[in-house]
Amino acid sequence: MQDLLLKIRDLRTSFRIDGDYYAAVDSVDLDIKKNEVFALVGESGCGKSALAMSLTKLHNPNYTRISGLVEFEGKNLLTMTENQLNDIRGLRIGMIFQDPLTALNPLIRVGAQIEETLTYHTNLNKEEKKTRAIELLTEVGMHSPALTYSQLPHELSGGMRQRAMIAIALACKPDLVIADEPTTALDVTIQAQILDLLRKLKSEMDTSIILITHDLGVVAEMATRVAVMYAGQIVEMAPVRDLFKDPRHPYTRSLLASIPSVGEEMNRLHVIQGIVPELRNLPRTGCRFSHRVPWMSGQLHQETPTFHEVGENHFVLCSCHKDFKFA
Repeated sequence: MQDLLLKIRDLRTSFRIDGDYYAAVDSVDLDIKKNEVFALVGESGCGKSALAMSLTKLHNPNYTRISGLVEFEGKNLLTMTENQLNDIRGLRIGMIFQDPLTALNPLIRVGAQIEETLTYHTNLNKEEKKTRAIELLTEVGMHSPALTYSQLPHELSGGMRQRAMIAIALACKPDLVIADEPTTALDVTIQAQILDLLRKLKSEMDTSIILITHDLGVVAEMATRVAVMYAGQIVEMAPVRDLFKDPRHPYTRSLLASIPSVGEEMNRLHVIQGIVPELRNLPRTGCRFSHRVPWMSGQLHQETPTFHEVGENHFVLCSCHKDFKFA
């Protein structure tokens, strides 16, 4: 596939708990195309951020095991040394972390943090780096970029810190940006501005974006394709329009049914029964969502769930999607 940028096969990320390893990302296969926004959606604890951090091996290796294939332009990132990965991180793949307040160094001024990436990956001199850093702060919509350049992270608002994170991620014009919950904890107005900014930068730089979120409204507005994740697995994957028009997996349908609709009268919102099991107690066989739809017979779930193609580029895990109805 000529337009394929990132190929993920059988990705498994396991964390050590009391001496044993448990997979938080379990046999995930994904393809990310050039110049697309690919959304990864699911509730908290489903493994979205664990997957994102695995792509460039940002987990602590002392308590994490990562296996499988993460092929970026033909090279497996998981078999690279730390030095080889550092040549790709920041230059070819940028990362917008979930919480900019903890991701930014509180003791280093914003401009210096942007320049750190430029120092590692470019041959710009001191003045050129400063000029480029202020240009980036301007591009991400800072009202006073020269002032922001000299400020510490705690002097910025939440939206400004997120813009600073985006400036760092885009400093070297990467081919891929991984945006992990880029609008979390921001008010609605700032959320819209951040999404507009990402859309604009993608258009201008032809950058692919993996957008990780639990907000289906953001997915509908931003993405071209979407994968729904539950308990470490991808349970449905489709073009965005098809997913919203014709959701199939019980989990996807439950998520969409739990969102209020403007103009639609409802007595009450749908509530998904139960919670995602903790990592040590995740079922490793059968349909992992079955305990949250107890009114469905166990015979309607596959013992070893497989993907079913239900439309063009629309895939659903487990045969239970054929018989699912709300209780």
